[in-house]
Amino acid sequence: MENLTTKAGNPSFSILEDQQSIPSSTFTSLLKGVLDMGASFRFRANGVSMTPFIKQGDLVTLSPYTGSKPRLGDVAAFFLPGTEKLTIHRVVGKKENGYLLKGDNATAIDGVIPLENILARVQKVERGGSEIRLGLRQERYLIALLARSNLLLSLFSVLCKIFRLFKK
Repeated sequence: MENLTTKAGNPSFSILEDQQSIPSSTFTSLLKGVLDMGASFRFRANGVSMTPFIKQGDLVTLSPYTGSKPRLGDVAAFFLPGTEKLTIHRVVGKKENGYLLKGDNATAIDGVIPLENILARVQKVERGGSEIRLGLRQERYLIALLARSNLLLSLFSVLCKIFRLFKK
């Protein structure tokens, strides 16, 4: 079920969990239309390139970059150049002609993404009814630097092993 609401003057659009899949072209048109109105767009994530911060099935809320530009560490929604494939990855650098984006669980940078291909930033991530804050606040700068240097996955793996030792 689709849902268009307004909260404190901020319109938002949601594709709820009981929604059946819609064609990619319809999703893209809907997403662009909602963001162009200055509204937030909420949907379920599909993919693993941002694991562990965004996982398959998490609820993701996008907000347009109204009056601002992407910053280091932002998790941004964009189209890969020459495609209509929506991708959500972290901003890990800036070049003269665009931005460098990379999935937290990816080994390679997506290339230089022109500003016009970047649609929105991830405002909120929800999993199991709880808001996931890690990766969207001040720590996003460190995460971006670790992701760009391909150290994030190794560090996360080590931390998980340590956590499991203390959990026993």
